Amino acid sequence: MFESVLVANRGEIAGRIIHTARAMGVKAIAVYSDADAGLPFVAEADEAVLIGPADPARSYLNVPAVLEAARRTNAQAVHPGYGFLAESAAFARAVGEHGRVWVGPPPLVIARMSDKINARNLMKEAGVPVAPGVWEPVPDAGTAVEEAERIGYPVMVKPAAGAGGAGMGAARDAAELRAAFETARTAGARLFGQDDVLLERLVDGARHVEVQIVGFGDGTVVTLGDRDCSVQRRYQKVVEEAPSPGVDPALRERMLAAAVRAGEAVGYRGVGTVEFLLDPATQEFFFLELSTRLQVEHAVTEMVTGIDLVEWQFRLAAGDPVPAPVPEPRGHAVEFRVYAEDPQSLLPVPGEIKVWEEPVGDGIRIDAGYVEGDTVTPHYAMLLAKLCVHGDDRAHALERARAALDAFRIDGLPTNLPFLRELLDHPEFAGGAYDTGLVDRMRGARR
Repeated sequence: MFESVLVANRGEIAGRIIHTARAMGVKAIAVYSDADAGLPFVAEADEAVLIGPADPARSYLNVPAVLEAARRTNAQAVHPGYGFLAESAAFARAVGEHGRVWVGPPPLVIARMSDKINARNLMKEAGVPVAPGVWEPVPDAGTAVEEAERIGYPVMVKPAAGAGGAGMGAARDAAELRAAFETARTAGARLFGQDDVLLERLVDGARHVEVQIVGFGDGTVVTLGDRDCSVQRRYQKVVEEAPSPGVDPALRERMLAAAVRAGEAVGYRGVGTVEFLLDPATQEFFFLELSTRLQVEHAVTEMVTGIDLVEWQFRLAAGDPVPAPVPEPRGHAVEFRVYAEDPQSLLPVPGEIKVWEEPVGDGIRIDAGYVEGDTVTPHYAMLLAKLCVHGDDRAHALERARAALDAFRIDGLPTNLPFLRELLDHPEFAGGAYDTGLVDRMRGARR
C-alpha cells in the first residue's frame, strides 16, 4: 500500500476519499482552488495545496498544476474522485508517467470507454445488448435525419464523448433532431474537446439501472448488485436506490451477467459501473456506458454490502488483496442528492449557508461537502450533500428517509429538500413503478 494519496477533486467526494485514506493510515493530500479554501475537505486533509483560482480550467482541470502538487508533496498515488479529470485517459497516463499510482482502471480502458460509439461497438461484439443506433459518428444534421429514419423515432442525441448527461437531447421529428444535433455537437466540442455525435433509439418510459462491478488484475470481474438511477432532471441523477425496485430476480441475473461480460470485454481492473437503459414493458435492457470511476451514488452499494469501495479502489491500485468472499447485498438503501437549487424550477442558486442541521439515527449516512457558514459559489456543481438511508427493506428505508428529510435543515439559500420530500409522497415513487420521466411529470416539463 502506498503511504500517501493526492485527492484530485473537491467537496463531498474529496472528503469521502480523505476519510478512508486516513482510516487506512494513508496520508491524504488535498488540492483546492481560491474559492474552496475554507471548505471542510481542505481542513480534513493531512496536507493541502492551492492549485489555482476558482475557474475549474485553471485549477481542478489544470493537469500541470495537479501534477506539480503531487510532485511537491511527494504523493505516491492520485485518486481523481468523480467529474473533473476522473475519466481523462491522458491524465491517468500522465500520473503513471510521473511515477505515481493511478487509483482507477488502466488509461487504455478509460480511453476505449470514453468514446460512446466505440464503447457501443465493443459491447455489441461482446454480446452485451445495445440499443439500435449508429456505429460511426454522425457527421452532419442531414445525415442525422437519414439515420433517425432508419433507426426510428424517437431518438436520443448525445455527444460521443463525455458523461453525466451534458449535451443530450431527445428528438421526435426531424426539426427537433436538427436542433438537438447542434446542441450535442456544440456541447461535445466545448466540454470534451470532441464534436462527434451519437444517435440511439429512445426508449420511452425507460428505467436507468446500473450494476456495480469490480475487476481484478487476473481478469476476473464480479458484481456488487444493481442500483436504480431513474429519478433524474435534465438527465442528471437526483435519487438512487439499491436494489432497483423495477428489476425481478430473473431480470437481475441477466443484467448482472451482461455487466460481467462488459467488464471482461475490456479487461476491466478496479471499481466501475455498467449502466443500462431498461424497457419495463418488454424487459429488454440496453448498454448505455461503462463508467470508469467511482459513482456519486456508490454509497448505496456500500450500505447494502458493507464494503468500503474507496478502500477497495486503493487496494486494487496498490496490488493488495481485497477481503473475500464478495458479500451478497442485504436490505435496501436510498440516496438523495441535496442541491443548492430552487425546489420548483430545480435550477441552481448559490449563496451562504446560515443554518446546517443534519439528521442522525440508525441507518442514516450523510456525505457532505459543506457546513454552516460556508458559501456555495457558482463555479462548481451545486451538490451540497448526499443523504443516504438503509433499512431492512424498501418500505423501512423510505420510512427512515422521510424522517431524515424532515430533520435535515439548511437555511440561507434555497435547496431541493422540499422537492425530495414531495418525491417521497408521489405515488409512482412510493410504489416503485417510476421511470426517467418522473421528475418532468411532477414539474410539468418536457425533456
